Amino acid sequence: MKKSKTMLRDILRLSVTLLLITGMMAAVLAGINQLTAPRIAQAREAKTIAALSAVLPDAEYAQKRADFPDATGLVSEVYESEQGYALKVTPSGFDNTITMMVGVDRSGRVLGVSVISHTETPGLGAVSAEDTPKGEAFRHQFVGMSGTLAVSKDGGNVDALTGATITSRAVTAGVNAALACVDAMN
Repeated sequence: MKKSKTMLRDILRLSVTLLLITGMMAAVLAGINQLTAPRIAQAREAKTIAALSAVLPDAEYAQKRADFPDATGLVSEVYESEQGYALKVTPSGFDNTITMMVGVDRSGRVLGVSVISHTETPGLGAVSAEDTPKGEAFRHQFVGMSGTLAVSKDGGNVDALTGATITSRAVTAGVNAALACVDAMN
């Protein structure tokens, strides 16, 4: 009986200690989040502006639209200018969502694709966002395309990145969502 009381007291003491430690760590993490949240938001905004400029020739005159049609659920923001649209899309890649900006002219042709953020596999899917000849060639192949696109493995005319078919399909799905949204607006 005495042994079980001692053991119960030890378990209770360890549980309370663990609860206090985790509570303090949660408070520290919440404080750090409060301190860094504005910087993180500012960095995200800078990446979005850079991507907007990369896909829309007159990006400095683009205005954010409050409403837009999106049957896919992938379009999160639309910017409109005289030359066309820049659409922020978030398709699901191999590891997580890929946030990208797609420029589309008023006639429904892709002007450019820029990846804002991703967590794809380095050396494979991450190539889609890299400023390397391979990454740029992958993104540039979309320029001038219109309609519904598909990766060549699926009978389309988009060349997939070697070893990164899922990422290639995700980027293509994002471009398709942007094209469909622009088509619905016109």
